[in-house]
Amino acid sequence: MINSILRFSLIFILLVLLQVLLFNNIQFSGYVNPYIYIIFILLLPVEIPSWLLLILSFCMGMVIDFYSGSPGMHSSASVLAGFVRPFVLRFISPRDGYEPGASPSMLIYGFRWFLFYSLTIVIIHHTALFYLEVFRFTDFFRTLLRVMLSSLFTIIFVLIIEFYRRGR
Repeated sequence: MINSILRFSLIFILLVLLQVLLFNNIQFSGYVNPYIYIIFILLLPVEIPSWLLLILSFCMGMVIDFYSGSPGMHSSASVLAGFVRPFVLRFISPRDGYEPGASPSMLIYGFRWFLFYSLTIVIIHHTALFYLEVFRFTDFFRTLLRVMLSSLFTIIFVLIIEFYRRGR
C-alpha cells in the first residue's frame, strides 16, 4: 500500500513537471496542445474507490490550473474524466474481468483495449477542456478540430509512455 502511494505520488509529480515545463510550451498554430497529465487518471488502479478517483483527478487538474493560469478548466475536465472512467472500464471490461490490484495497461489487456480506453477518456477530457475554454458555440468546428488534433497528439504521447512502461 505504501509502495503504491509512493509510486503514484512520484508519477503525479513527474507528470505535473512534464506538463508545466515541457508540454504546455508545445503549440502548433493554436490547434495542438498535448495534455499528458491525464495519464495519471488513466493509470490509477481499476479498483480505486470512486470518491478517491474524483479527489485525485481534481487535485491533478487544480495543480495544472495553478501553473497554467486557467482557473477551473483543467480541474473540471479532469473531474469529468475521472467520473466517466469507471463507466468506460465497465463497458470495455474483459470477459474474465479485471485482475485484482491491476492498473489499466497495455501489457496486461493489450494494445487495442488500451487504445480504446485511453482514446475515450482523452477525447472526453479534451472536449470538456476546449469547449470550457471557448465557452461558446460560434467556433464549434474550429474547437472540434482542436479537440481532435490535441487528442491525437496526446494519445501518441500516452502510447509512447505506455510502450516505455511496457519495456521496463
